[in-house]
Amino acid sequence: MGFLTRWIFAFLLLAATFNPTEYNYVQWARSYGGMNISIAVLVGLVLLIGYIIYLRATLRSIGGFGMGLVLAVVGAGIWVLYDLGVLRLDNPSMNVWLGLIALSFVLAIGLSWSIVRRTLSGQADVDDVDA
Repeated sequence: MGFLTRWIFAFLLLAATFNPTEYNYVQWARSYGGMNISIAVLVGLVLLIGYIIYLRATLRSIGGFGMGLVLAVVGAGIWVLYDLGVLRLDNPSMNVWLGLIALSFVLAIGLSWSIVRRTLSGQADVDDVDA
């Protein structure tokens, strides 16, 4: 499973939870969750499991400082695109999508970091050693 796959799954997790369209868990739970409370709870728990997997792996591999650093690099990249005129930030819907892309990138880096570190340094993490 490569970085692109991890990023796509992180993006899908975030976008399924919230996005600027009407097709997301938050909007659905507000509108119809009261009528289908068991389904709302089940879907919410499945999303929570996804967040726990991604956040736990990310915090263990790069930590809070690393998460902030990756987010700062992504933010600086967006700033450069804005300064060059490639990107416009006057559309709130587009800003939400950019935020989802940035956050999913942070989660994907965190989930992939042990593999990158092992490849670059040749050192295995304690969790990577096969018995």
